[in-house]
Amino acid sequence: MADLSEQTLHVTALPAFNDNYIWLIDNGTHAVVIDPGEAEVVMTELKKRALSLSAILLTHRHDDHISGVPRLLTEYDTPVYGPKNDDIIAVTHPLEEGSPLTIEALGLSLTVMDVPGHTRGHIAYYARMRRWLFCGDMLFGAGCGRMLEGTPEMMIASLAKFTALPDDTLVFCAHEYTLSNLKFALEIEPDNPDILQRMRDDSAKRDQMQPTLPSTMALEKKTNPFLRNMEPDVLERLLSLGLIKSKNTVDAFAAMREWKNIYR
Repeated sequence: MADLSEQTLHVTALPAFNDNYIWLIDNGTHAVVIDPGEAEVVMTELKKRALSLSAILLTHRHDDHISGVPRLLTEYDTPVYGPKNDDIIAVTHPLEEGSPLTIEALGLSLTVMDVPGHTRGHIAYYARMRRWLFCGDMLFGAGCGRMLEGTPEMMIASLAKFTALPDDTLVFCAHEYTLSNLKFALEIEPDNPDILQRMRDDSAKRDQMQPTLPSTMALEKKTNPFLRNMEPDVLERLLSLGLIKSKNTVDAFAAMREWKNIYR
């Protein structure tokens, strides 16, 4: 069998709605799409490049990630992979952590990760040989998803699965939230040079209408406050603001998430 890493694969960001990204992976002939909340943008790209849709991958059940699936299935007879525990009717191949997943047409092997918290059944896909992480709404550039169906402890445990990945892992998030998240990150660490530099770099990208994503796991660990809830400077800052009463990392995460929910 040929090495799965031998094929040349490309990842394309397809903007949808106001700030979603649908990720398309292709080898020039076959493609998979991840979280197609909108069908037309996917179909336009597939037809423009004469690509055959080999699979649809879903991370969780929210409408802006799955609404395009029924329309795509009217045009393409393709399997739909998605979380076992998130009640998505269109899923034909339910997945959970440890489920084997190989997209044969692309030679793409993916590891499925259970990362509950945003929704109870949220999953992520990690291409180990290529170090690509498709994390849906659990992790954003300099941020994380809302705790809609989880606890701080659950979110922390899920995010820890991401930070355990290699630093050069490319992080493909599902929304363009990076600049607003960096603004919030500077409230937490106003003197963090990595956050300040990332704000400059990503502002320049957005000025040119370029995505700020993918980022890297190393960059997230240096600039994402929700991955830095154990850092002394973060704990001191939250204490000084009266948002926590002791240097408890779970309380720190919860306080930042609650603040971010109302932050503008």
